[in-house]
Amino acid sequence: MSGEVPSRSGRARRILRGPRPEAVPVLVGRAAALVGVLDIAAGVFPRFRHSRMHAIAEVLPGSFGPFAAALSLSSGVLLLLLAHGLKRRKRRAWRAAVALLPAGAAAQFAYRHSVVGVLIAVALLVPLLLHRDQFAALPDPRSRWRALTNFVLMSAGSLVLGLIIVSVHPHRTIGDPSLADRLTHVVYGLFGFEGPVDYQGNTSWTVAFSLGALGWITAATTIYLAFRPEHPAARLTEEDESRLRALLEKHGGRDSLGHFALRRDKAVVFSPSGKAAVTYRVVSGVMLASGDPIGDVEAWPGAIERFMDEATAHSWTPAVMGCSETGGEVWTRETGLDALELGDEAVVDVADFSLAGRAMRNVRQMVKRIERAGYETRVRRIRDLGDAELERIRRAAEDWRGTDTERGFSMALGRVGDPADGDCLIATAHKQDDEPGEYGDLKAVLHFVPWGTDGASLDLMRRDRSADPGMNELLIVAALQAAPKFGITRVSLNFAMFRSALARGEKIGAGPVLRAWRGLLVFLSRWFQIESLYKFNAKFQPRWEPRFVVYRNSADLPRIGFAAMQAEGFVNFALPLPRFLRRRRAAAERPCAHAMAERDVRAA
Repeated sequence: MSGEVPSRSGRARRILRGPRPEAVPVLVGRAAALVGVLDIAAGVFPRFRHSRMHAIAEVLPGSFGPFAAALSLSSGVLLLLLAHGLKRRKRRAWRAAVALLPAGAAAQFAYRHSVVGVLIAVALLVPLLLHRDQFAALPDPRSRWRALTNFVLMSAGSLVLGLIIVSVHPHRTIGDPSLADRLTHVVYGLFGFEGPVDYQGNTSWTVAFSLGALGWITAATTIYLAFRPEHPAARLTEEDESRLRALLEKHGGRDSLGHFALRRDKAVVFSPSGKAAVTYRVVSGVMLASGDPIGDVEAWPGAIERFMDEATAHSWTPAVMGCSETGGEVWTRETGLDALELGDEAVVDVADFSLAGRAMRNVRQMVKRIERAGYETRVRRIRDLGDAELERIRRAAEDWRGTDTERGFSMALGRVGDPADGDCLIATAHKQDDEPGEYGDLKAVLHFVPWGTDGASLDLMRRDRSADPGMNELLIVAALQAAPKFGITRVSLNFAMFRSALARGEKIGAGPVLRAWRGLLVFLSRWFQIESLYKFNAKFQPRWEPRFVVYRNSADLPRIGFAAMQAEGFVNFALPLPRFLRRRRAAAERPCAHAMAERDVRAA
């Protein structure tokens, strides 16, 4: 690697250490959850709210007692919902908590006449006011899907809590209602209607008000989330993409994952000089970058500082997936974060690749067998394909995808055949059939993105399920053999997670811990293709380049792992669009990309 990365001063390094959890927000968040549980208990359980004054309040005219119970229950539920936002120093959560705590304290005193309940609420309100400057984090990206998620979760929680409310008055319940009657009473009560369960005295009002409060909270929070202004996740603008392409043109050969920074569902921060950038996506409160920073290595610290400042402003958890060893050293040195080896990237040097030799026997035999079956291969640049063929390849890649959602984040571009990606390489397999299908003689597709001027990185592999096995091996060999014609000297294949553990665990003399770890990875491979990707890559005798995950502390790793699985498409909570709608949206986006490509050509 050419050029030393300049080190920053101790003060700058302290700034870049990122949004470590502050003691006060974390404690306040936990205290808010505790107060919420106490408020819920005070509104639900008769024995919990019993006091000498309560006996007098029960016989007073009017319904202030039941109303206070419903208010206590509402405050408790909302405080529980706000607890996580308080831990993350969200300003809006702070404002809501400051308004709710006095309401909960008033309900505690009015219904339970509990001085202790009031003091607990005041004890939480005081640090909230004293440390209000620590609750300044900006909102997260949000969409309308949050409203649907809230409705489902709140409805389920309201049903469970409603059953408890209906069932905790055994001595005042008239008759012996069945579980179905109680559930019906809960559903009716959530909508504000009387159900089949009757109670003695004022208990009917208490239950009705409490169930109505749960229904009101569910409706109010869902309506608020549905109609509040959207704050969508940032996307690459045309200007951002143009600036990134200019950086990749100069420095794209440094990192094989550099071109994947051009995914349009990522956001970007640039260094103050504009000579370096970090792309990222926010997933479940994790600010997830991938690969090394783009651009001049000497400007990396400035881009990293902007990244960490953005994480601090929103109270996001910073993380980097799949950075190189050099990138990991810079990230850890400049931010105080830690790094952990995540796996290895398979890189094949074209000059050293050959099908000869015993080690390549299986691949050689498979390729020969497929070629004898009548398959032929073509390797071309995207710019050299006609529009009709490119559209056919694009539709085939979409339909041959094995999952409803597109997988990939750190090593996937998320599109095929975009006019702005004319340098991308595409390898296709063809076979003439007696009855041509929807895609003619096309049987498999491999797509590679540029890695500087002399390299390529594998993006996606798609094949017709009715085609013979071995299409991927055939096309990788074809791409490697055709690489010199395109001036390509190195090709990056798939990323193999925990490759070293799998390799060492199967050797003679491996210890019990290593064997157990390998056994767990093999078991998980049923869902995540950990072992299969490693063995597939190993067929081509690559050199292995380690890749790392950069994280703040060990407690964040489960959250970062879950966010990475969401970003890669292994976990998906959003309802996927039907195929015809996805195609229509992609078709609408392509003219914009085509216009941008034409603009770049004219500028050149």
